[in-house]
Amino acid sequence: MGLFLDSARIEEVQKAVELGFLAGVTTNPTIIAKANGQPKDIIREICAISPGPVFYQITTKTPAEREREGREFYLVNPEKVVLKIPATTENMTLMARLSMEIPCAATAVYSGHQTIVACDAGARYVIPYVNRATRLLGDGCRLVAEMASVVKASGRVVEILAASIKSAEEATQAVLAGANHLTLPLDILLSLGNHPLSEAAIEEFGRSAKTGC
Repeated sequence: MGLFLDSARIEEVQKAVELGFLAGVTTNPTIIAKANGQPKDIIREICAISPGPVFYQITTKTPAEREREGREFYLVNPEKVVLKIPATTENMTLMARLSMEIPCAATAVYSGHQTIVACDAGARYVIPYVNRATRLLGDGCRLVAEMASVVKASGRVVEILAASIKSAEEATQAVLAGANHLTLPLDILLSLGNHPLSEAAIEEFGRSAKTGC
C-alpha cells in the first residue's frame, strides 16, 4: 500500500515529502504544463526529492517518437522514473518492448479487457481514473474491483494505482475495491489523517488534562 502525490509543483512535493509517509509522485501532461518549466527539468527536480517512484506520461504522437521520449525520460533518473503509457493496443505493443528494460504503467485504463492486455504487455502498474470512471461509466470503484480480479487471475505481479480521487471517502472505497496504491492531490492527501471526531476527542482530552478529570 502506498500513497503518492499527484503533482508536479516542487513546493507541493516538498510538503508531501515532509509528511514522512509519501511513497512517490505521479505526473501527467496537464500537471506538467501547470508547473511552468521544461518537463525534463521538472522530472529531474522531483526525482531529487521524492523518496520513491516518479511517474512520467509520454505524450508524443508516433510509436517511434513515444519510444524515444520514453527512453530519454527514463534516463533522467533510471532508479526512480516509471513511464506512464496510455492504454491503447498500439501503446501496449510499445509497452511490451519498453517493459523489458523500463518500469511501465498502463494509464487511463477503463476496462477489464485493457487490464488483461496490460498484464501480458509487462505493465508493472495499471492506473484507473476512479472519479472520472464514476462520472462516465457509473461506478469507478466497480472498475477497480474488476481490474483487481483480472490481475489476480493473470497471476502477474501488477499493482493497481488508483488516480482521479476527489475525497477521502472515495480513497477508502478505492482501496476496499482492490487498489494497491492511491495517487492524490495535496489537499486530499493531507485530509486522509483527519476526522472531525478525532479533533473533538483531542479537545476533550485537552480539557480533561487541564481540570484533572
